[in-house]
Amino acid sequence: MTTHTAIPAGTMWPTPPGALRVRPLPRESAASYLTRLAAAYHLTAAQLLDGLHITATGTPAAPPATELHLSTEAARRLSDFTRIPPTHLNRALPRQPPPAAIGTAHTATARWQPLQHAVQPLPACTACTLRRPPHHAIPAWIHPAPDRPRAMICTRHQQASSDARHRNPLDIRALPELTRARLTARRPPTAASLSWATTITTRWYDHRQHLHSRWQQRLHQLTAGNTHLAHGPASPALTCRNLITYPETLTFVTALDRLPSRPLTHTEQSAFLHQLAGRLHLPRLAPADHDLLWQRLTTL
Repeated sequence: MTTHTAIPAGTMWPTPPGALRVRPLPRESAASYLTRLAAAYHLTAAQLLDGLHITATGTPAAPPATELHLSTEAARRLSDFTRIPPTHLNRALPRQPPPAAIGTAHTATARWQPLQHAVQPLPACTACTLRRPPHHAIPAWIHPAPDRPRAMICTRHQQASSDARHRNPLDIRALPELTRARLTARRPPTAASLSWATTITTRWYDHRQHLHSRWQQRLHQLTAGNTHLAHGPASPALTCRNLITYPETLTFVTALDRLPSRPLTHTEQSAFLHQLAGRLHLPRLAPADHDLLWQRLTTL
C-alpha cells in the first residue's frame, strides 16, 4: 500500500539550478537580464518565468520600454536558478520596488511595468556584454547611476549612450574628453548640484550659448563616427545632448558643490565666474541677467 504525505500549503519547492551561467551587468534592468537569461536557453522571458513557476502580470515587452519587478519569492527562485546569491542579484538589478508592492512573502509573482522614456535604461557596451557568458550578442540595458549625468560611458571600450531611442551604444573614440571626464568623476555630487548643473548646461545647449561652437564640433564628431545616427528615430542634436555636454556638466557639478550654502556677494560672484571660465576653457564668462546660473548664485 502506498501512503501519501500531505504537502503543507504554501510550501516553497526548491528551484533546480540552470545549466548555464549568465550574470547580470552592474545596474542592468531586470527585464534586460531576464531577456538575456531566457535567450541563453532559447526561451522568451515569459516562458522562463513560467518555467520557474513565477506568475507574471502586465504585458511583457522587450527592454527598454518595460521593466520587470519581482516579489521576494520570485527573486529567490531566480537566485536559485542562476546560482547567484540574492544579495549579489539585488545589487546588480537596482530598480526593484518594495517586495510588499509585488506580492506576499511566499508568492512567486512578477510584474511587467511600462517605463516612460525619461527613466528607460540605456544600451550597455556591446564589448562588455559579449565578455560575459554565454557570450551572445544580445543587447543589454543598464539604468544610469542616479548620482551622475544621464549617460553611460565605457572607458575601456570607448562606447557610450545617452538615449534609449538608440538601440546600440555610440563609438566615442574621436572624443577622448568624454572618457577623461568619466575617469576624473570620482566623488559623487550632491543631488542639488547635479540638478542645477544639468539644467544649466541643457539650457545653454538648447539656446546655443557660451559653448555652442565646442558642442557643435562634438556633435559633428559623434555623427561622423556613428553614421547610423542619421537614420535614428530623432535628431542626434537631441538624443546625444547629454553626451555632448557631459564634460562641462561635470565641471559645473564640481564648481557648484564648492559653493557656500548662502547667496554669493557681488565680489564672490565675480570670482566664481572667473574661476568657472578657466575650468571651462573660456576667455571670460558673462551670463545674461536671465541666465539660470545667476539664479543659482543669488539663491539658496
